[in-house]
Amino acid sequence: MNFNEELRDRVRNAEEVVIRNGVMEEVGYQKTVFAAMNYSLLSGGKRLRPVMMKEAAVLFGEEHPSLGAFMAALEMIHTYSLVHDDLPAMDNDEYRRGKKTTHVVYGEDMAILTGDALLNMAYEVAASSLSLCAGDPVLLDRAVRALQVLTRKAGIFGMVGGQVYDVEAEDKELKLTEDSVLFIFRLKTGALIQAALMTGAILGGASEDEVSIMEQVGEAVGIAFQIQDDILDVTGNPKILGKPVGSDARNHKTTYVTIKGLETAAKDVEAFSEDAIEQLHKLDNRNEFLEELIKFLINRDR
Repeated sequence: MNFNEELRDRVRNAEEVVIRNGVMEEVGYQKTVFAAMNYSLLSGGKRLRPVMMKEAAVLFGEEHPSLGAFMAALEMIHTYSLVHDDLPAMDNDEYRRGKKTTHVVYGEDMAILTGDALLNMAYEVAASSLSLCAGDPVLLDRAVRALQVLTRKAGIFGMVGGQVYDVEAEDKELKLTEDSVLFIFRLKTGALIQAALMTGAILGGASEDEVSIMEQVGEAVGIAFQIQDDILDVTGNPKILGKPVGSDARNHKTTYVTIKGLETAAKDVEAFSEDAIEQLHKLDNRNEFLEELIKFLINRDR
């Protein structure tokens, strides 16, 4: 298997799915927000979460009719979170993936509305796909359970919850510990990776125990991914990353690296990566590409 070629093919497929389900016609009185949604959604994302979702479904062997809608919905949720994350009230970033951020191009007010619109459209796309399963109770049950997971992992018990504590800790200048930083990582970053793997597994026909294993895989991957993100903010190349480095230090933000140091942080990335693969190997089925994708995601340089 040539991983890079396989990845390009799968990313191309995910991109087509996102465009088909998520790109809006820029017409009407609200055409500005449609344009801002399209700008944000098509700004060069790597589409790794929807790819992971599809590979999780493939791992358990079935192509569910709602899979494409859920892939697009997850990418819209991820995109909305970035639009809001870049706002002046949050990280105040002017570039994302080498392009000006949504609030720089369309204004802060429109960026807030764009994030709101993407989140709502994500749920509309996913929920609308349930009609594709109307004639099959088994497929419909899987889609409903997948929707429950997706919405929970995106909300206060998932990504939003992690972001809440992250913002509060910074605003109140709380002294973060390793445990509190890992809590933020599990929710803020890990939850959407869990959503990708769990919803894909559910749609693919996984058992409850298998879905639970995928949740643990997603947690380990999410933590390793965010630690690597902290490392790249110190050591990364801005031209490769597509955004400035050193923002955490400039904002006096406590990160995993500031708590444990670069060397230990790098070792912990490896440890969480190994844990994720060990969890995957508890399953009867194997997906070699998914394993390589997880390693790639964790050990990336951008």
